[in-house]
Amino acid sequence: MTQEHNGFVLWFTGLSGSGKSELASRVAEKLRTLGKKVEILDGDIVRQSLTKDLGFTEADRKTNLERVTFVAKLLSRNGVATLVSFISPYITSREAARKETTNFMEVFVKCPVEVCIERDTKGLYKKAIAGEIENFTGISHPYEEPPNPEIVVETDKETPEECVTKIITYINGTGLLDR
Repeated sequence: MTQEHNGFVLWFTGLSGSGKSELASRVAEKLRTLGKKVEILDGDIVRQSLTKDLGFTEADRKTNLERVTFVAKLLSRNGVATLVSFISPYITSREAARKETTNFMEVFVKCPVEVCIERDTKGLYKKAIAGEIENFTGISHPYEEPPNPEIVVETDKETPEECVTKIITYINGTGLLDR
């Protein structure tokens, strides 16, 4: 697939609490004001419907991302700006998504686990540290940082507005926002 369709995938990856969902929502809002068709595939929401049968084992996580990649592939090839907001802890899963989708851009939402633990809006880190949640990424399950993401935002150092500006500026530089 080529740029003439102007669909693309922004794949937000990072630890729980790093700010992926908030940034995806803010970027989506900005893209809509620019006239783009936008869909957000958020991990928490997708797990309530499309992948509610899956847990958090390595195999289930890979299946989860395979399904999300398939949906992102359909949307992006049909001109939709598709914002995927998933922890997606494995490099191999993100690389598979890159190969399968149109105009893939990886956004590493970088934030130290200590800061994510402080934020812990859902109380998940507290439970994971107490041993109440198994396979929790960043605590009892590994997270593989992207070696070469197109975009890196550091949510412990940059404001949400600065992060959104950095992301939109990058996308604009690709020509994908041209009509």
